[in-house]
Amino acid sequence: MILETSRDIEAGIAALTQLCPHMARAATAVGTVPLRRWSPGFDGLVRIIVGQQLSVASANAILNRLSTAVDPLDAKGVLAASDATLRAAGLSAAKLATLRAVSIAVRDGDINFAGLDSASPEAVHEALTAVRGIGPWTADIWLVLCRGDSDAFASGDLALQVAVQDLLGLEARPSAAEMLTIAERWRPWRGVAARLLWATYATRKQEAKRN
Repeated sequence: MILETSRDIEAGIAALTQLCPHMARAATAVGTVPLRRWSPGFDGLVRIIVGQQLSVASANAILNRLSTAVDPLDAKGVLAASDATLRAAGLSAAKLATLRAVSIAVRDGDINFAGLDSASPEAVHEALTAVRGIGPWTADIWLVLCRGDSDAFASGDLALQVAVQDLLGLEARPSAAEMLTIAERWRPWRGVAARLLWATYATRKQEAKRN
């Protein structure tokens, strides 16, 4: 199932609260959970690459500069832009290299977003991680936030791991493998569980700042 509206999120949360008391407690604590969908095309993947290991504010600032410097922000535009132009927008050397690799893959047909939109999660992982600089986390986030897969889950995401540790009262932050085991209880709504966990993570950060 693809999450397309806020009603889809509400349906997922209703199901999760029946499946798991931890999810029920989280839902009560955070209230409304946003749909949070990005474009399933090139620009959505660019957003993921740019935003990795950055705050939302920093990532948005870089994206705004990048969109101004490369207009339109597509594979052809990225390949035509100089390294100096991309660096001036705020891209690190690693992210610049990944963005160029993705652009080449799109140009050469190795990444076809129309095809990925209906491909299995395994096929999406295979296609995306074949590109230099893209790992499982990027592929998972694309499935969760760009395609909107209701059961996709980014087990390697640090914020999700911290949120699960806090929600379940674990002594240590769970590994990616442990996260997958824990998340089995949330099928077929792991994509909604991820959004709910991100919301709890954001709420706790805000509370920590106030204190």
